[in-house]
Order: sequence, then C-alpha cells, then structure tokens
Amino acid sequence: MSIRSGAPRPTSRVSVVAITAVLLTTTAPARAETVLPAGSADHYAGSQIARHEGPGDTSMSVTPSSQDVVEGIDVSSHQGDVDWPLHWEEGKRFSYVKASEGTGYLNPSFAQQYNGSYDVGMIRGAYHFALPDRSDGATQADYFVDNGGGWSADGRTLPGALDVEYNPYGSTCYELSAEEMVEWITSFSDTYLARTGRRPVIYTSTNWWNQCTGRLGDLSGTNPMWVAKYSEEVGALPHPWEVHTIWQYSSTPLDQNTFNGSYDRLVSLSTGAPSV
Repeated sequence: MSIRSGAPRPTSRVSVVAITAVLLTTTAPARAETVLPAGSADHYAGSQIARHEGPGDTSMSVTPSSQDVVEGIDVSSHQGDVDWPLHWEEGKRFSYVKASEGTGYLNPSFAQQYNGSYDVGMIRGAYHFALPDRSDGATQADYFVDNGGGWSADGRTLPGALDVEYNPYGSTCYELSAEEMVEWITSFSDTYLARTGRRPVIYTSTNWWNQCTGRLGDLSGTNPMWVAKYSEEVGALPHPWEVHTIWQYSSTPLDQNTFNGSYDRLVSLSTGAPSV
C-alpha cells in the first residue's frame, strides 16, 4: 500500500453511512493457494504514493490525544507474519490487511495477519489493490469479497477498503479517462454494496485522485475517505470530500494510520450504525 510519514492532525467528525447488516464469518475464509507473482505490487518494498509524492520527513512523530483519534496500522505480504501483540501494546487498535490485487493475486500472509489482529483485540478490515486496466470494477469487487474482503456486523470488522492509487506497472491512471475511472470505482463500490451491505472505504491520495478522476463524480456522501498524506497536517482532501475517516500519516516502521474520531466512533464504522 504505502510508505509515509507524518504528525499531528485536526479533529473533525466522521460521516458513517447507515447500512443493512449482512452477517459474514469473523475469521479469514479458506482461500486458494496463491504464489506471489513477480509483478505483484507487494514486490515493491515501498509506497506507490510515497514514490510519486515523496515519503515526507520520517523523523516526525505523532502523539495524538486518545480522545481525538485512534491509532492503527495496515499491512500486506511485504510484512510477512506480524507481531500483533507488540502492536497492541504500542496502542494500535485497528488494522487493515491486504487481501487481494486485481483478479490474480491473494496475499499469502492474509490468514495470519487478518486473524492475528482480531485475536489480540483489534477491529480489522481487508483491502483490495485495484488494477483498473486488467478487469472491470464489478469483477474485482467479487474477487475481493470471495477472498477475505467481506464484512460482518460483529463490531470487530471494518468495511472493506478499495486501494486505488498510482499504477506500479504502467501509466499513472491505468490508461483510463477520468470518466472511465469514476465509472470503474463506482462499479466496484456498487458491487461491494450488493455483496456485503456496505460501501467500501476508499484509500487514495489527493494528488492521484484529482488527477485520475478529473474531480468528477461524488462518492463523498457514501464512501468513507482514507487519505494518504505524509506531512504535519492532513491538508486538502480528494475532491469533493470535506472530512477524512482515516489518515495514513507515516511509514515508520510500517504503515501507520489514525482514525478521525473516538474509539466508539470506530466501533460505529465497523457495525454500520449511524455516528452520534
């Protein structure tokens, strides 16, 4: 996903969309054995966003008020087996785990990472790395849900996230026009909603999103924003979001995130209950 750095952030309310509960399993489902292909984004030991926009000052640290934000991390096969008890002791309370990429790759460390974070008490979710030039959004959403990207109203499972960012294999916007990109993302979101009852969180950077969607479309009222920004402040958000739900602010020693709200509001995001 990303390698970054950052620091304090502003406090703002998080918009969480009410949903219809669709109960799925709370543990990682059985998955087909997948060998990491040489072309997978997980072979890139770094962030595509950091590569294009700069990783920021990795010497910066974040010391948020526990009343304002909740700390978390995200991981992929690049991390291998994760020491979840250590991260829990460090104060991390939520995580996102890469499940899939395109329609030809599954994270071989998914079970240890997804179940391990749950076992120590974290609220966790899965994410999908989009390859919009390989297949349509609906097909990739189905692949994601079928391979660990589902959702459960158990209060411990976050809605799946769509990681849509710089192309690690070719042109920045996957050779899609702005209209085609918005259509692809909308198709993924609609299919994920139909399969799980939830809209996916969208992970991206402001620069990539505004360039590749042309500032067209508006998913800000339905899809929570997880923005990657490696600086002292979260800054301008992808158009037209006015509030972020998660901020990825650092890459040291792995991807670090803050949830924009209290722990109770994080639970509300996981259950789909309206925030208060």
